[in-house]
Amino acid sequence: MKILRIKYKERVSYGILEGEKVLLVEGDLFSGFNEFGSLIPLEEVKLLPPVEPTKIIGVGLNYRDHAEEVGLEVPSEPLIFLKPSTSVIGPEEPIIIPPSSQRVDYEGELAIVISKRAKGVSPEEAHKYILGYTCFNDVTARDIQLREKQWTRAKGYDTFAPLGPWIETEIDPMNLNLETLVNGERRQLSNTRNLIFNPFELVSFISHIMTLLPGDIIATGTPSGIGPLREGDVVEVRIEGIGTLRNPVKAHPKGSTLLRTS
Repeated sequence: MKILRIKYKERVSYGILEGEKVLLVEGDLFSGFNEFGSLIPLEEVKLLPPVEPTKIIGVGLNYRDHAEEVGLEVPSEPLIFLKPSTSVIGPEEPIIIPPSSQRVDYEGELAIVISKRAKGVSPEEAHKYILGYTCFNDVTARDIQLREKQWTRAKGYDTFAPLGPWIETEIDPMNLNLETLVNGERRQLSNTRNLIFNPFELVSFISHIMTLLPGDIIATGTPSGIGPLREGDVVEVRIEGIGTLRNPVKAHPKGSTLLRTS
């Protein structure tokens, strides 16, 4: 089942995707909802971020090929960081290049959506705390990341967490093709079977550090092929069985066009 969060006729609600139409529902995403009975054409609704997380937990260097491309050792345990909830945007919303960065990169990723409060869960029980999966773009100010020991600023700008287009609740996350395209050209291509730490291991590990709440996002890491974005680009993250997250790129009004380095 594909669950959407939408705006339709100035009202925000959840829906279920049925082909090219949205079945409107009412109620709470995490405790149950009822159908409205109305089917709305998909092109008539505005897609919003499918959840409003209290926090986004990113996982660094979770594909061996990505660790190799940035010249870092493969971690022995998950390397995690946080992105603020204010960095979240939905499909078709613009990624804004801040004037303080000269290189902003895309990072296509599979994201886990947490369904209920999770604290200290085992890998074997982790699936019970997962609502589903969606596409994520861990946008990163690469130049800032490389010169600072902490990643908060490089990862935390407004618009640096595109999320969507919906949540897929019935999918096996262990063998999904993932690709990222910029202006229609493929830049990343991998499969989630290449993850160093799988989604269930990540939920368990993180839940032993911090309490996960309904709607929280775990971004599972990006494969090799990261690269820069500039004003006017369109970036797409496509994941098999889920769909495509598409976002245009704009420069901050006070900034300048990002220079390509490759």
